[in-house]
Amino acid sequence: MSAPFRPRDDGIDLFVRLTPKAALDRIEGVETAADGRSHLKARVRAVPENGAANAALERMMAKALRVPASAISVVAGGTARLKTLRIRGDAAELAKRVEALSGS
Repeated sequence: MSAPFRPRDDGIDLFVRLTPKAALDRIEGVETAADGRSHLKARVRAVPENGAANAALERMMAKALRVPASAISVVAGGTARLKTLRIRGDAAELAKRVEALSGS
């Protein structure tokens, strides 16, 4: 299984499959799509209107990865379920934190 992120010079790009309007905000581990790419599964209570679900995802991931909310932004898939989050910081440390979250 491939990792659900790609290292960058200034952090990582994290691939997430987001389900809005869930009962709870939570991270459910890693899932591999039919094309072989992995992504982190996440659910948020927010509705997918006016960027509310994306903002909730950014806040939840910031808390889970122990980084400031300003260090996370949705850079691709703003209106899709599959999103790319850019997380600024030390790539090696962020990779360890993502792996701990995903249970890998």
